[in-house]
Amino acid sequence: MKRRERDLFDLYTDYLMSSTSQTTATGLSAMLDGSTSHDKITRLLSSEDFDSMKLWKMVKPTVRRVESEEGVLIFDDTIQEKTYMGENEMNCYHFDHSKGRSVKGVNILNSLYSNQDVNIPVGYEIIKKPIAYCDIKTKKEKRKSEKTKNEIFRNMIDTAMRNQIVFGYILADIWFCSTENMKHIKLKHKKDFIMGIKENRLVALSIEEKKKGKFVNIKDLKMETDTIQKVYLKGMDFPVFLFKKVFTNKDGSIGIMYLVCSNLKLTESQIYTIYQKRWKIEEYHKSMKCNTALGKSPARTVRTQGNHIFASMYAYFKFELLKIKSHHNHFKLKSKIYIKALKAAFAELQKLKNTYNINSA
Repeated sequence: MKRRERDLFDLYTDYLMSSTSQTTATGLSAMLDGSTSHDKITRLLSSEDFDSMKLWKMVKPTVRRVESEEGVLIFDDTIQEKTYMGENEMNCYHFDHSKGRSVKGVNILNSLYSNQDVNIPVGYEIIKKPIAYCDIKTKKEKRKSEKTKNEIFRNMIDTAMRNQIVFGYILADIWFCSTENMKHIKLKHKKDFIMGIKENRLVALSIEEKKKGKFVNIKDLKMETDTIQKVYLKGMDFPVFLFKKVFTNKDGSIGIMYLVCSNLKLTESQIYTIYQKRWKIEEYHKSMKCNTALGKSPARTVRTQGNHIFASMYAYFKFELLKIKSHHNHFKLKSKIYIKALKAAFAELQKLKNTYNINSA
């Protein structure tokens, strides 16, 4: 960005960090008493496509200061619902695994670098569906992407490797635990992974059984909780550790989680401790939605919608820098901003009441 554009971008991202309601170019201009016209902000958001490469360039200096082999690269996607916004290739229907149904919104695949309690977005891809087609069963028009989410996942790993980010493990949940993805990480890039895995995957308990084609479902293995077992996943030539964790849900029901780890030197506790860092990306998604106005822009074009999302991510990064210095998390920082704004609003109300002599009985 040129200096003038960077200054405007800083204004806009500060506005996203400060706002508690819908964010618009006119709203920003009004907040600044017209010192910056809304046209300038509109032109900024519609002038060019801000993308993952630009984000990396902006966060790279901070990553270089904190990166080490103790760091992890975490992948996950999130959907920002936009039910009432017009449909386009970006804002359309995506399957939401947490709800078990398709929802209308923007689907973003994110890459978060986490180390030393510092969490930095280093890559992202907005899942676009430009191809319209007619579903044979329902006779309804639907959309699909030119690339699968797993293909995009592998491309993002390639980019992280080209950017020479230093990390020890790639973490992801069960939706990215495909054979091709695991091979891509371990064989192509010589990196290790810890991922959630579905219980219906097939494994062999030894290389001999693998060669004979003797595979069993993970759920049929007699494993105790918090234990590991070396297995061979069907379709993969290298062994992995399978880890089992039994836990109690909030509603009292019992859940079982299986993890696969490509590093056979780790212990059970190390595998689980490292994988727990995956939760950082859930916190990232929540902070963007609650603290940096991810879903609060009325922008309607693909470019302006995408650039607002980029700005929301960078606003998160600025909150992270504040967190490092202040030792307050994003929600505490947002609360401090909100309380200050509320005090100013309350004081202005009292001034208006006194000016017009309106007092309560």
